[in-house]
Amino acid sequence: MRLTTTFTAVKPLPPPNLHRPLKPFISLSSLSTQRLTLAESLQSETLKTLEWPSVCTQLSAFTSTTMGISAAQDGRIPLGRSPEESKRLLAQTSAAVALPRPLDFSGIDDISEILNSSVAGKLASISELCAVKRTLKSARALLEQLEELSLESDSPETYSPLVEILQNCNFLMELEQKIEFCIDCNFSIILDRASEDLEIIRSERKRNMENLESLLKKVSAKIFQSGGIDRPLVTKRRSRMCVGIRASHRSLLPEGVILNVSSSGATYFMEPKEAVDLNNMEVRLSNSEKIEEQAILSLLTSEIVESETEIIYLLDKVLELDLAFARATHAQWINGVCPVLSSDGSDCIQSDRTDYSFSVDIETIQHPLLLEASLKRQPVLVASKSESSFSLEEGNGMMSAEISSGASDFPVPIDIKIGCGTKVVVISGPNTGGKTASMKTLGLASVMLKAGMYLPARNHPRLPWFDLILADIGDSQSLEQSLSTFSGHILRLCKILEVASEKSLVLIDEIGSGTDPSEGVALSSSILQYLKDRINLAVVTTHYADLTRLKEKDTRFENAAMEFSLETLQPTYQILWGTMGESNALSIAKSIGFDEKIITCAQTWVEKLMPEKLQKRKGLLYQSLMEERNRLETQARRAASLHSEIMDLYHEVWF
Repeated sequence: MRLTTTFTAVKPLPPPNLHRPLKPFISLSSLSTQRLTLAESLQSETLKTLEWPSVCTQLSAFTSTTMGISAAQDGRIPLGRSPEESKRLLAQTSAAVALPRPLDFSGIDDISEILNSSVAGKLASISELCAVKRTLKSARALLEQLEELSLESDSPETYSPLVEILQNCNFLMELEQKIEFCIDCNFSIILDRASEDLEIIRSERKRNMENLESLLKKVSAKIFQSGGIDRPLVTKRRSRMCVGIRASHRSLLPEGVILNVSSSGATYFMEPKEAVDLNNMEVRLSNSEKIEEQAILSLLTSEIVESETEIIYLLDKVLELDLAFARATHAQWINGVCPVLSSDGSDCIQSDRTDYSFSVDIETIQHPLLLEASLKRQPVLVASKSESSFSLEEGNGMMSAEISSGASDFPVPIDIKIGCGTKVVVISGPNTGGKTASMKTLGLASVMLKAGMYLPARNHPRLPWFDLILADIGDSQSLEQSLSTFSGHILRLCKILEVASEKSLVLIDEIGSGTDPSEGVALSSSILQYLKDRINLAVVTTHYADLTRLKEKDTRFENAAMEFSLETLQPTYQILWGTMGESNALSIAKSIGFDEKIITCAQTWVEKLMPEKLQKRKGLLYQSLMEERNRLETQARRAASLHSEIMDLYHEVWF
């Protein structure tokens, strides 16, 4: 069997550098295999702690293919393995945001299972071959759409990060043409032209069937005229053509073969002697046709197997493009902005009136998972991109939301500002004040940057690229391993210290807690002193006042505190950078309704344990910060008022 046509040969590409961007990957050449395995394990646990899988699930709502949905819901969103790769992912997201209209991903199927079964030796079915053809054609159409949009644009280079994803792919047009030539996907049949042998067999079978039906119609007409049946009946039984006849008139077909009997027994289905040879020929030709069709399917399946490498590469690239558009739509949904990678060095410069004295400079960022609830509550609004609201046509239609220029009041936006040269930030403050949530927000923002995602913040958030983001947050108690809470934390910190590098971010919640306070402070201080010389940045939360005094001896330490309103006795969830926080345990206990005698007694003990000068210094510092904050707020209001008056005057003069 051979195909009856030839196809234009497609010049094969060199073996592609396959990379399936489906799971976070750590590229640390300095780590040994054992340390690399430990680093990957800790990184995976940290991503779960920071609820990265939930963000991936959130992102899955905006994907357009089954591959994208599966990858996102399984938490297999790619993280940049280097600063350059993360910048490339961000460039793809920005290019997708800039497109005037979305791409059409319809027709793209996840044909990886078809490919796997074909490689394993299973014959591809007609529907599976049609899925392969449809996917190849639709993938090529994606590139054509991007090239068309580039030609229409005044700045075609804007879309080059997206065009580059597909431009080196082999779209296997020859394979697509072969499938199209052999199969009619509208009717799911193999065409006569698929091979010369098939065309001949079907032609002979058609002619033989015409002769057989003509013969049987004549026989059935004679039976009817002889009263052997109520009406002429030609049918098929046991894969052979036959006629119907009353049991009482079976003698009208001498030497006929009874193939079947009706349920009542009154009607026989008989094959006349004259039809035996023609029926035998029909069976032989039918079998030959099936064998030839199987041969054609086998040939096309082998073509798929031979193109395995190119198909895998193409699917990876289509998935990469799908995720880029998912990130872009997600960015519009959260009203996000593109983050900027700050330099790894400690050189702090000022250029074009932009202050680069912070290695981390993020304004009014909101946690994307907490933000989701407020966005979902907003109604769907269809509008053009020139207006203040967007119509988000998500890939699978799972989410719709109005994107307005104003930020939601929930969750409370926070500022994260960490100066260049700072290696350790100690955050203090009351419980339920937002210390852990703020630290998680920083960690999640760092992961989102690595993945090329926009941040729900304002202006131009800047933060470094971290090779590893390692967190010790939550209860590490393990009954199976006979570990107490303290032992669990220490074991995890030991592993973190083993793999952390000068490019890593370390997040530690309630460092040194769960043991004797004096030993906890000593151990915590030693850990932070160790970290400051070996990592890019560490952020820790604590109730130990002694840790906030490390800044006095080393400028690489910085303090921050969660603001607590003494008037309402409630946290404001704002971070006060450069100051130490009070736990306010007695104030909180008093507001809850503790007995006044208990509060008074506790206050006496606090005054005994806390040196008077230190207590006074803390009070003066807090008062000074509050006064400075009030002064700045007053200046801001005056500036806004002055700006309004100037604009009113401007409109009066010119209009």
